[in-house]
Amino acid sequence: MAEEAKAKGNAAFSSGNFTEAIKYFTEAINLAPTNHVLYSNRSASYASLNQFTEALTDAKKTVELKPDWSKGYSRLGAAYLGLSNFDEAISSYKKGLEIDPNNEPLKSGLSDAQSAGVRSSSSRVPPSTSSPFGKIFDGPELWAKLTADPTTRGYLQQPDFVRMIQDLQKNPNNFNLYLKDQRMMNALGVLLNMNMKASTRDDMPDMPGMPDVDMERAPKKEKEPEPMEVVVDEEKESKVKAQKEKELGNAAYKKKEFEKAIDHYSKAIELDSEDVSFLTNRAAVYLEMGKYEECIKDCDKAVERGRELRTDYKMVARALTRKGTALVKMAKTSKDYEPAIETFQKALTEHRNPDTLKKLNDAEKARRDLEQQEYFDPNIADDEREKGNEFFKQQKYPEAIRHYTEALRRNPKDPRVYSNRAACYTKLGAMPEGLKDAEKCIELDPTFPKGYTRKGAIQFFMKEYDKALETYQEGLKHDARNQELLDGVRRSNRGDISAEDLKEKQEKAMYDPEIQNILSDPIMRQVLMDFQENPKSAQDHLKNPQVMNKIQKLVAAGIVQLK
Repeated sequence: MAEEAKAKGNAAFSSGNFTEAIKYFTEAINLAPTNHVLYSNRSASYASLNQFTEALTDAKKTVELKPDWSKGYSRLGAAYLGLSNFDEAISSYKKGLEIDPNNEPLKSGLSDAQSAGVRSSSSRVPPSTSSPFGKIFDGPELWAKLTADPTTRGYLQQPDFVRMIQDLQKNPNNFNLYLKDQRMMNALGVLLNMNMKASTRDDMPDMPGMPDVDMERAPKKEKEPEPMEVVVDEEKESKVKAQKEKELGNAAYKKKEFEKAIDHYSKAIELDSEDVSFLTNRAAVYLEMGKYEECIKDCDKAVERGRELRTDYKMVARALTRKGTALVKMAKTSKDYEPAIETFQKALTEHRNPDTLKKLNDAEKARRDLEQQEYFDPNIADDEREKGNEFFKQQKYPEAIRHYTEALRRNPKDPRVYSNRAACYTKLGAMPEGLKDAEKCIELDPTFPKGYTRKGAIQFFMKEYDKALETYQEGLKHDARNQELLDGVRRSNRGDISAEDLKEKQEKAMYDPEIQNILSDPIMRQVLMDFQENPKSAQDHLKNPQVMNKIQKLVAAGIVQLK
């Protein structure tokens, strides 16, 4: 909605309806209050109406939002110049030239401000023989008027024309030197609010300093308009028609009438080549249709055209994001994702949009998944596992880990490899890494006993005896006769624990809130007393699952020992 309001404001500005332009730019600012371009455009509109105080306010906001944008300082300088604050105008233009040293409007504005400053500080009266047009080219609104009028706006991009204006500002008497240049006549007509055309009369009276031209007011309704006015009308009409075609394209797109939408957007592009949104909209339709090559071409054109016209950076980011999306749709291998990822990254440098960031993250994940799939080879994985086993037998554990790791890259779903690598880590004393592999082994195959024996052994070495006991008991649920698991249970209970370790285990357990709750439970205290004084009665307590569970926890903690 902000972009549409901005487009309407631009169209009103181009047609010279500055009041209407201000209304649309204000509407756009209310929708997008951090868009510096909108404040810049409204500042230009105010300046065109000689409302330089308001123009200055918007120019300051432009520079505040985008301090590295040279056009903001051009707006600032023009506003200060209109308020006859020549020192601030000169300073503003200089700051802009520090950012963009080759900017001709900034150079011209600086020269204009410097000349105006010199004249304001001088009390010398101009010679009576000076050109009557001197004051016309001295006015602070000079550049604003030439910029606002479609007839002369393009001239400001032509260095020779800018130099002519600067020369007339310094030497008004040189006006007659440029009479043959039609551009100068057009500029004079804009500044005088008149329609200038070459004279065809032989009896034109001689007037000092007056060019050989007819000065007429704008043609009345009964007169046929001049060709130049027809061109201006056609330009305005073309932009209006382009916007209508865009609206028709939007409506067709919503109805999924993609061919009609393409047709309308294409007509809009032909009518107005300066609105980048027509290209990005058509690219969106091509994307929906699966015509990714056409989408990418339109996005590239939008980026190139947007940079030429210094379009809002968000529009450039949108085109890049759309291109990246098309590249993702076309990707078949992991390498195909690289240009898409690079395009998303470029879009984020223009504008950090959350949607673009998500697309970047998704593309990176898809590339990683494809790389894994492309690398997957169970046969090579088995060969690497066998090589690892050979090094393990030779007690060359680092070499074995290297081959086990390669086997997992080739086949990350083999629980045996995680079990084997966990054994290597255990031999090297890298318990956290071994525990992680053992848990992954159990996750991949909960019925594989080796996973439990590896995990239980590591927990036992880490003196987490109660956890080791739970692990072994969990493994016995899947293989009740596994000797390694049975040995692990006995070892964790008491058998292979030294008296010192047992004492440490008991002390540690006493700080466990769960153990404290069990020992403070009156029922459990009676059960423990029965175990000491009336063993037969105690056996009846063990038939209660809840009591039995609590007894097992006390056993695992080393508090209670069963014989």
